[in-house]
Amino acid sequence: MNRRTIIVATAAVVVAGFGLAAAMYRPTPRAVDGLVRPHAPVIGPANAPVTVVEFFDPACESCRAIYPFVKQLLRQYPNEVRLVLRYAPFHRGSDEAVKIIETARLQDKFSPVLEALLDAQPLWADHGRPDIAIAWEAAGRAGLDLERARKDAARPEFNELLRQDVADLKAFDVKATPTFFVNGKPLVRLGQRQLQSLVDEEVTSARRKAGK
Repeated sequence: MNRRTIIVATAAVVVAGFGLAAAMYRPTPRAVDGLVRPHAPVIGPANAPVTVVEFFDPACESCRAIYPFVKQLLRQYPNEVRLVLRYAPFHRGSDEAVKIIETARLQDKFSPVLEALLDAQPLWADHGRPDIAIAWEAAGRAGLDLERARKDAARPEFNELLRQDVADLKAFDVKATPTFFVNGKPLVRLGQRQLQSLVDEEVTSARRKAGK
């Protein structure tokens, strides 16, 4: 279910991190055509005119590979583009990895833990036999309070969050990760050039409307 052929060369730099965006994290974004929920993690300014929604699986190699390019877009348009992550737990163990990431949000460790899980993805995300213990270890090295996090992972709201995201990915006919929408417009063909073009178009349109 992963698109392994895209942007393989970028995978090596995915661990550069989300430090740029961490300071702009917002937990309750406004809705964009039903693609955004109040619980969805957001990277970028809350009032950005362009919203990139990514249906994301922490065990997805292609998600890991394209992340550096997505970060590049955020750097290119720091005031005009925000990223909204929606979870698409297609692989075994992905739901547990999502819960690790969500416990990190409770500890203000979202970006470093997300980065750590992506960095360690080749070790824990065996699609047949995922080793979530390795994911926990990676999160701990990123600064997560593991004792607290393991307790938080049992919170019922995390199951509800996953249930909602799975319902939404079905509603939007998402069948693979990563899947992108830009201001509600689906990225029909996955690739850096295609995503860049769609974001550029929406930024240009937003600037025109703002009289810039």
